[in-house]
Amino acid sequence: MLGLDNIEKVKPGGLELKDRLVAVNRVTKVTKGGRAFGFSAIVVVGDEAGTVGFGLGKSKEVASAIAKAVEDAKKNLVKVPVINHTIPHQTSARYGGADIFLRPASHGTGLIAGGAVRAVLESAGVHDILSKSKGSSNPHNVVKATFKALLDIRRPEDIAKLRGVSLDKVFNG
Repeated sequence: MLGLDNIEKVKPGGLELKDRLVAVNRVTKVTKGGRAFGFSAIVVVGDEAGTVGFGLGKSKEVASAIAKAVEDAKKNLVKVPVINHTIPHQTSARYGGADIFLRPASHGTGLIAGGAVRAVLESAGVHDILSKSKGSSNPHNVVKATFKALLDIRRPEDIAKLRGVSLDKVFNG
């Protein structure tokens, strides 16, 4: 999806996915017969248990643009590490002009995120996190930057196996 190698793709079959509309954009094409309006929608779907995906749909009507976006999102589902309703470690990513920073938070903190970042994190099942979106607020780039940041996260078990040490040693040095 975004050119990362540690992505764990997920098939949508059997998952109870909820979709969240991030943005609908009205686009205009000027022709000699006047203006032709169309709609572009970006949607995030997820099972609120670590599986999340986003999709883009374009159509002449809003409803069909959203439906196309949901279908596209279901084709691009990925697994992200969510441990105790937060992420294992802090991360940041940049996509286009959007710069996203994510930091794990203790239980009860809540989802400190706005707009497109909130939609992605809610769909992924993250309940406690601190985030900051810098640069562009373009929803397309913010969603892609958030996905890039989430997909950069590594599980503690993977790091322990890679280093050849116990899980205790990863956390306590």
